[in-house]
Order: sequence, then C-alpha cells, then structure tokens
Amino acid sequence: MQCTLRTPEQAMHAAHAEHTAPQTALGEISSRISDLDKWRKIFSFCGREGSQTAPQGPAGCGDGAVGTRGAPEPRVPPAEPQQAGRPIPMDMATGGTRAIVMAVQANIIKYLLFVRNTEHTHLERLCKISQKEQGEALAAALADSLWAAGDGRRATVCLLTAATHCSPPAGYKADSFTERIHLFEFPEKAAAQEFIFDHIGYFRDEGSHGLILFLYSLLFSRTLERVREELCAATPHLLECSSGNVSCTQALLLLVLAGRTQPGQRSEVGFLRWGGEEAEHRLSPVGSMLKTPKFPIWLCSINGTHSVLFGTNQLLLSDWKMEHVFHLYFYNGQHKQTRTAHLTIDTHSHHWEEGRCEAASSPGRRAPSLEMAIRTKWPGAAVGWNGTQPFF
Repeated sequence: MQCTLRTPEQAMHAAHAEHTAPQTALGEISSRISDLDKWRKIFSFCGREGSQTAPQGPAGCGDGAVGTRGAPEPRVPPAEPQQAGRPIPMDMATGGTRAIVMAVQANIIKYLLFVRNTEHTHLERLCKISQKEQGEALAAALADSLWAAGDGRRATVCLLTAATHCSPPAGYKADSFTERIHLFEFPEKAAAQEFIFDHIGYFRDEGSHGLILFLYSLLFSRTLERVREELCAATPHLLECSSGNVSCTQALLLLVLAGRTQPGQRSEVGFLRWGGEEAEHRLSPVGSMLKTPKFPIWLCSINGTHSVLFGTNQLLLSDWKMEHVFHLYFYNGQHKQTRTAHLTIDTHSHHWEEGRCEAASSPGRRAPSLEMAIRTKWPGAAVGWNGTQPFF
C-alpha cells in the first residue's frame, strides 16, 4: 500500500511552498549556540542555568526568569503578534536546518506509528490525522527529545516573551531575543508535553523562532555543563561553519534523537549515514547501537542531506526472522516527493553481490546512495524499489 505521507510538519507547510525562506536561518542559530563558552556568559549571569528550578536570579534579571510547572499554572507573558500564524515552509529549509527538522520528523513518525492510540493501521496512521492530532504529534516529538536530554528526570521548555528579563552585562551585545527567553522546568514528561501542546504556536508558526527555541530547550534540558563534557576533541561544536555554510554535527543530531551528544545506549530512533566510501573512511563510524534502535526508524544522512527511513513492523529489530525479507519506506520531507518510496529489502537472496560483480565490469554504473546507506545496516542486502525511480 502507498499513501501520500503527510506528517504534521509537512501538512502544515504544504500550502506555503512558494514563500521565501525564513530570515532566521541556521547561520543565526550557529552564532547563538556553536560556542558554549559564550552561552555560559549569556545565561549564567541571568540565573538561567538549566539546573535551577526557582524563579530567581541575581541583580539585573527580572523575576521569573526560570519558571516551574507544579500545582500553579505557569503564566507566559505574550510575545509580540506573529504574522497571521503562517508556518515556515519546511522544504525551504536548507543545510543544517533541514537536518534538525528531519530529526524531529523521525520522532513524529515514531509517535504516529507506534505510540498514538488510533484505529488506523500501518501507513494510514500517518495519513489520517486531524489538525489537532498534528499538533499533538509535534508536541510529543519535542517532549520526547527534551525528556531524553534530561535523562528521564526533567525537561526544560524555552518560550519567547515580550518582556526583557535581563540587562546585558559588559561584553555582551543585546540581540532582542536571548534576553527575552523564559524557561519552564518540568519534573514529569506528560506535563512538559501538555505545556508544549498548549503553546504549540511558539514552535510551529512562522516568525516564532521555533527551531531556536527548541534547541535552547534541548541544551537546557541536558544542561550546558553535560553537553560540554560530552563533546569530544574531534567534535568540539554542535554546529560547524565552512565557506559560509553551516551544518549540523552528528553530535547535535544525536542530541535531538537520543538526548545526548554521544551514543551510550540503544535509542528509540536510529541513525544511518552514507557519504561515499572515501568520506566514510574519514568520518567516525556509526555504531551498532545507532543502527539498531528500538523502533524501525532511522534518520539518514546521505551525501550531506537528511531524510527518514522507517518500517511499520515494530518487531523488525527484535526478531531476526523478520529481517529476511521486509519493507521500508523512505521520506525526504520535500514537496517534490508526493508519495513515500516503498522499498523491499532482501537480506538473503545475494542479488546485490551478483549485481556488484556486473558493475565492476561496467565503469559508468553506480548504486543509489540510499541503497548504500541501507547496506551499512544490512550488508549485501538487495533493495527493490517497487516501481519508484531510484534516488541517486
């Protein structure tokens, strides 16, 4: 069965592909979070360290710089009006921005396929969703990442308010954004998820800076100190800038997927990568924990672009017999892909090895990069495209 895959983000953005890219691009995000030392200078004087739970701070901060979610309902001062709530066209996002969005999409697909209570089955679970359910799926996906970053003990949600909470110290230039962030900490995942859903416009609407707020929330949920400790010498930053282009490091993508910058345990959503044999030799290998997640969903980094590969059989990675012949679906988040690509994976026929021998005698022949990414998990697997033109 094939259906048009419309996850919450794609459905929200489908009608707005003709609009220009948002002003808040990854370059702005990079200037805010790529240097954690600068982060400490910005936030420590405000009393906004992620470990704090009381609405207090040193002189120069407004009351309530850090909020808590307990018995009383936290009050969120409204930010300035947005532009009619128009969503940002997802397919206009480029580079690292798309990578982060697709990592969130992987969590959305996980929720819709395996968590949400519905009478629908298989791909229908992704197609037949109401506007409210779209918001619920996005809230669940964001809450999953934040709760994992807080080690299953807490989550911090950042919202943008109209009021300025802090006066900038010497050496810090005000940007009319950072000093307006309000933090809310939650000791329960359900409370965090409900709060995000109640304020979903802060993360979804055009002009809301939702991507930056999500990354702020993610870092404060993990705490800056732990992120610093986890980043290694080989990957000292979460974002990298080269020749004016900003890209996400694997560490940042893992922070979104697994709540930590270094894989330490089996995560719910996996990660596959293929950038050509030469590039794969230069990069650190993707470990078996990332290739074998709890759910059959993988964020894929293929030649520097990001997409999602997933299956609908939850037993795929827990029963080896299921891995003989099985089906996966590929989704790249772009509007030109109107249907998910339906792939049949055969790990026992050895057709690919035979084709590889034929390719050796045909210099111009090459294998689609998506197939090569799949074979990093299932070496030698034959991939059938079921009528879809293969993606190179």
